Amino acid sequence: MTTLHRDNTLPDWASIPLPDAWPDRLDLRRPRDLWQLARHALGLVHTPVELPPELPGREQIPKYILQEFHNLPNGNYSRRFTRGYITGFDRVMLGEISKSHREIAVRLAAEPAVRAGSVLDAGCGGGGLAGAMQQAGIAEVWGLDPSPYLLQHAARDWPDVRFVQGVAEDTGFADNTFAAITACFLLHEIPPRYLERSLAEFARILQPGGLLAVCEPSPLQLRRSPLALWRDYGWRGLYFHALARFVHEPFLDAWHRQDLPALFARHGFELLRNDVSVPMRHLLARKAT
Repeated sequence: MTTLHRDNTLPDWASIPLPDAWPDRLDLRRPRDLWQLARHALGLVHTPVELPPELPGREQIPKYILQEFHNLPNGNYSRRFTRGYITGFDRVMLGEISKSHREIAVRLAAEPAVRAGSVLDAGCGGGGLAGAMQQAGIAEVWGLDPSPYLLQHAARDWPDVRFVQGVAEDTGFADNTFAAITACFLLHEIPPRYLERSLAEFARILQPGGLLAVCEPSPLQLRRSPLALWRDYGWRGLYFHALARFVHEPFLDAWHRQDLPALFARHGFELLRNDVSVPMRHLLARKAT
């Protein structure tokens, strides 16, 4: 089995030269540079992402993506801080990201049609979920992300996964390509208009009966009081309550306001699972046959 992408020859992301972004040029021994970094990382300022002129695919990256999500200096567009983010974010999330990756991978690999087929991880970031699915025995795994820096780290960490540059609303794959699609911490970072386009695109490239597995931040840590979170989740509830208010998430409120069964139904999906806890929400949907 060989899935085709519009870029018939995939870039060698593991070795392709990438230009330095402004965070890569900082000298952290200089107080001025260290303070510039700290202002962004602490959320004191949020400036639009600056893409180096020679960055591969820069003209294809939508403006809504060019934000400093999660207080990451220059967002997902630097060599230095994307590497730290790949490992550091899971630690900040107390291991919940890698736990969710394993859970999704095992769940999908248990489906014979998925295990023997082709799966796409949309918004793959550093490749953790794509790699977990490859390790779980799924025959062909692809990862899609707009950031060349994240794709380079992912390709080096997971050489058996096929990584391509693109966005959820325009993947570049043919109709009915995949047995399953995954999206972990992606949909809440997409504004509503593009969210609708992304789900329509997922429906287009999924095979009839194909699965869409989604993992997103739970609304509970934002909507419930600290006392209620302490009562039900202990110190972890208070921790994720504070974290949710600290990180920069420009489209998170719009995501939490979505009527999810209606949203998925508009695009031909039946919502099979909608499990909400702290700090994660897991959804599983099936495309109509």
